[in-house]
Amino acid sequence: MLPPVKKDRIITHLPKCFSPNAALHTKDGFHPQVRAACQVQKTDGVSFNIAKVIVVGDVSVGKTCLISRFCRGGFDRNYKATIGVDFEMERFEVLGVPFSLQLWDTAGQERFKCIASTYYRGAQAIMVVFDLSSVNSLAHAREWLEDAMKENDPSSVLLFLVGTKKDLSSPDQLAETEQEAIRLSEEIKAEYWAVSAKSGDGVRNLFLRVASLTFEANVLAELERSGSRHVKDIISEFIIAVCSLGVASPASDMGVLSIMGLGEGRGVILWVFFLSSASFSFSHCSAILPQSTAEEEALLLGLQGEERERDVRI
Repeated sequence: MLPPVKKDRIITHLPKCFSPNAALHTKDGFHPQVRAACQVQKTDGVSFNIAKVIVVGDVSVGKTCLISRFCRGGFDRNYKATIGVDFEMERFEVLGVPFSLQLWDTAGQERFKCIASTYYRGAQAIMVVFDLSSVNSLAHAREWLEDAMKENDPSSVLLFLVGTKKDLSSPDQLAETEQEAIRLSEEIKAEYWAVSAKSGDGVRNLFLRVASLTFEANVLAELERSGSRHVKDIISEFIIAVCSLGVASPASDMGVLSIMGLGEGRGVILWVFFLSSASFSFSHCSAILPQSTAEEEALLLGLQGEERERDVRI
C-alpha cells in the first residue's frame, strides 16, 4: 500500500502562472467539468491518473538539478551529466484524486540524443529547459522542442519553457533574457517560468502548475472520449426503441438522425426520420434526453448556448 501523498503535493486550487504575458491560460480555477468529474469520482481510469513529462535542453542547463530539487528537496553542487535518460515518479492529489507525474530527465549531450529521443513519445507535457545566464541555450530551445514534437501530437501536448539558474543572473541580464524568452514562448505557445534549483525559488510552483494543467487536460480528454461513447449508446438505444414500435426497420430503411440543442439548460432533442424504400412514406419520431444528461451531452456536441442542428447518416 502506498503511503499518503505529501501535504505539499495536495492541490485543491489551480496554481497561478509565472507570468500572465506567457501563460497557457490565465484563468483562476479548474474547468467546471473537471471539478464536477472529480466530485463524483469519475476518474477511475488509469489514463486520468498518470501523465508523462519529458524534460529536454542543452547539456548542463540544470535539468537534473531542477527535478532533484523538487523530488528530493536538495541541490547537488557536483555536476554529473545524465547518460541516456533518468526517470522519477512524483505523486500528487489533485481535487481529491490521486495523480502522478512521470518525469523523464533526458541527456543534453549530442551523443546521447538518439537514446533520449526514443523516450519522447507519448508525452502529455514537454519542459524545454535553458540557462538564464546563457543566451545560446535559449537559442537552442526551439531545436529541442522540434525534436521532441516529432514523436508527439502537437494538439495534445502542453509546453513549458523553463529558465534555470535564476540566482546567477543580474537583474539587468535577467530582464533582457526574460524578454527574449517570453517572445519565444509566445511563438511556440509555451508557458514561461524562471526558477532557481539552487535556492528552490519557483521550483515547487512550477511542478504544481505542470501537474495541475496535465491533470486537467487528461480529465477533459477522457470525459470527451467517454461522453462520445455515451452519446452513441443513447442514440443506438433510441433507434432500437423506434424500430421496435414498427415505425421502420434499420435493415430496409434509411434513417437520418438530427440532433438539435435547445440552448443552455433546455435539453437536446433527437429526431429520427425514416424513408420507406417500399412505399416512399415519410414518418418521424422524437425524444428529449433526460435533463441530467442533456447539459453534458450538449457540451460534448458543442451545442451549449446556441441552437444548432447536425445531420448524421445512420
